[in-house]
Amino acid sequence: MASVPLYDGLAALASRYDGFICDLWGVLHDGVEALPGAVDCLQHLRTAGKKVAILSNAPRRAAEVSAGAARLGIRPELHDGVVSSGEAAWQHLKHRPDAFYKALGTRCYHIGPDRDHGMREGLELDFVEAVDEADFLLNTGAHMAKDTPEVYAGELEAGAARKLPMVCANPDLEVIRGGKREICAGALAQTYEELGGAVRYHGKPHAEIYEACFVALEGVAKDRILAVGDSLRTDIAGAQAAGIDSLFIAGGIHAESLDLHGSDSGDADLLNALFEEREIAPTAAMRRFVW
Repeated sequence: MASVPLYDGLAALASRYDGFICDLWGVLHDGVEALPGAVDCLQHLRTAGKKVAILSNAPRRAAEVSAGAARLGIRPELHDGVVSSGEAAWQHLKHRPDAFYKALGTRCYHIGPDRDHGMREGLELDFVEAVDEADFLLNTGAHMAKDTPEVYAGELEAGAARKLPMVCANPDLEVIRGGKREICAGALAQTYEELGGAVRYHGKPHAEIYEACFVALEGVAKDRILAVGDSLRTDIAGAQAAGIDSLFIAGGIHAESLDLHGSDSGDADLLNALFEEREIAPTAAMRRFVW
């Protein structure tokens, strides 16, 4: 596997690209506040005339994700649109565009916290209180920050036993919120699959979600688009599936395992060892999303 170059800032490679697809969590913010230098980096891109689409695996509607980002300083004028896995899931539940969705039925058991109830609005569904009343499961994640998949064993086992399909609105396994790890919907979906359940995913790393980003970046050729993210499993694999270049941000979800110490040569060695271990490599890497 070829060595992946490590850069100190985006200025060193921004001229190669006209469009950028940026992850939110771990790149632009940590769920509590914008990460140092991230907003400034977006401003530099906009000043340079670059197009920016924000792509998030948040299990919420795109307008809600955009409003949340704006409250952290990631203002609408800094990007050309927000694409979320939650929006993709909602649109599929609303319009039933394929055989999987046409067969779902209308009685839905929702696994997810109250903050995700915006996903229910505008859908012609009957949200039931028990798995044995449902036609399918909608999974938007854990109810509480400290929950583990085991907390949901009863619901997941009951759904799998009835062979209920699951719609997963966030393929992430975990996220870092304010420095603390929390499980995401993907961890519950993974457990459901291990129980024999069928899952339809929306979001990274699945190539389908990138089509909406290409619409936001209209006019930009795919070989002039760079996807930026901190997860090898979702962001980098997703960029590869979509056929575009990728920039790995090392200070996000993998930061603890990497233990970077600021030396260009040492950090590059650690990063390339990780890429070889995971058998996936981005086009380039940076410690943080800074200019």
